[in-house]
Amino acid sequence: MTEILTPAAHEPLPLADVNLADLDRFTDGVTPWRMFHTLRHEDPVHWQPEEAPNSGFWAVTRHADIARVDRDAETFTSTRFVNLEEVDDDQIKKRASILELDGVRHRALRSVIQRQFGASVINSYGDFLRGLTAKTLDAALAKGTFDFVADVSADFPINVLARLLDVPPQDNQKLIDWGNRIIGNTDPDYADVLLHSAESERYRDLPFRSPASVEVFEYGRELARQRRGKDGSDLVSKLVNTIPRDGVPLSPQDFDNYFLLLVVAGNETTRHTISHSMLALLHHPEQLARLKDDPSLIPTAVEEFLRWASPVYHFRRTATRDVELGGKRIREGDKVVMWYASGNRDEEVFGNPYDFDVARRHNDHVTFGKGSPHLCLGNLLARTEIRIMFEELIPRIAGIRLAGDVPRVRSNFVNGIKKLPVEVTLA
Repeated sequence: MTEILTPAAHEPLPLADVNLADLDRFTDGVTPWRMFHTLRHEDPVHWQPEEAPNSGFWAVTRHADIARVDRDAETFTSTRFVNLEEVDDDQIKKRASILELDGVRHRALRSVIQRQFGASVINSYGDFLRGLTAKTLDAALAKGTFDFVADVSADFPINVLARLLDVPPQDNQKLIDWGNRIIGNTDPDYADVLLHSAESERYRDLPFRSPASVEVFEYGRELARQRRGKDGSDLVSKLVNTIPRDGVPLSPQDFDNYFLLLVVAGNETTRHTISHSMLALLHHPEQLARLKDDPSLIPTAVEEFLRWASPVYHFRRTATRDVELGGKRIREGDKVVMWYASGNRDEEVFGNPYDFDVARRHNDHVTFGKGSPHLCLGNLLARTEIRIMFEELIPRIAGIRLAGDVPRVRSNFVNGIKKLPVEVTLA
C-alpha cells in the first residue's frame, strides 16, 4: 500500500538531491515533504533551476516568508501568472483570469460573486449539503468496497458546484473530466496534451495549454447566452448580469476565464482535501476513533485536514523590483514561488507538524493563502463541505480499511489523489 506521511517525510534529504521542478518526485507521497523539510532547514529561499523553456524560480518554504510574499502584491505580483509556466504578453492578454490580476480590477472582479461565498449564503446551504451528502454516502457505502475518490470525494463537491452554477446533475461527469484534464496537464493519465510537449505549443493561448479549455468555454458561453438579462442568482447569472465595482463590464474573454476557474477550483481542492483526510484517518485509526467518540471535534479537525492535505502545493508570484527575502537577493522579474505545503509543516509555527492531530489548536495553516488579497474566495464553502461530509460519514461506519494502492497525480501544483480504494463495514 502507498503511505502518505511516514517518519521518512522528515528524514534529511541532501540539498543537492532536492528538485522541486522534477514532477516524478511528487508521486510517492513522501519525497515532496522530505524536500520541503530540507529546504526549510538549510535553504528556505532556494534557487531552483528548471529545464527550458522555463528559467528557474525562488522556492519560498517557510511560513513567515510565504506570508510576506502573499501579502505584498506590489512587490510580488500575480500579473505575470501564478503557475510555473512562463508566458509572454500576448498569452497574458488572452489567458489572464482573476488569479492573474492585482489591485482595483482584481477586487472589482472578486466582488461580482463574493457575496455568493459569504457566510449568510453558505450557511443557508446547510440542509441542501446534508441532503446531498446523505445521497452520496448512501450510494457509495452500499457497495462495501469502492473508490472513495470517484464515489465520495469527487462526487460530492461536483454536485455542489452544479448547484452553484445551476446546471443539471447529468453534466457532473463532464465537469469532473474537464477539471482532471486541465489541472492534470502534467499527468499522462489525465492530460490530452502534456504541458511543454511539442504538441502543447498548438494550445499555448489556452489556460493550462489544455484543449479541454475550449470545451469549458463553449459550455459556459451557452449558459451565459441563456441567462443574460435575467434575474437568476446562480454564479453564471451573476457574472453576466453584474457590472463590477470599477464600472468595467466583463469582456467575453473575462467571462470565459472566470467560468473556467470556477469549474476547476470549485471541485479540485475540496475533492483532494477530502481524499487526503480520509487517507490520513485510515493511517491514523486512533484519530478516527477520537472523532467517533467526540463529534464536536470535527470543526477543529477540518482545519487539521486542510493543513495536512495541502491540496495546492504552490502558487507563484513575480518580483516587480529587486528585493531581499530570507537573506537572498531577488531580482526584478524573478519567479517567486510560495510552497504552501511546506509552510503547513513549518516547525516554527506548528508543534509536531508531522503528527496528524484532529484536536490541534492554533492551526495557522496557509492552505487558502495567508493575509493575501487573493485569499481563496471559496474557503468557507470548502470548510463547510468538508465538515458536513465527515459529520455524516463517521457515524455511519463501524470500520474502514484501505483496499488497494493510492496513486497520486503527477504534478507539483496540485497535491492530488487519483484513486482511494476502501472497504467499509457499516455501523
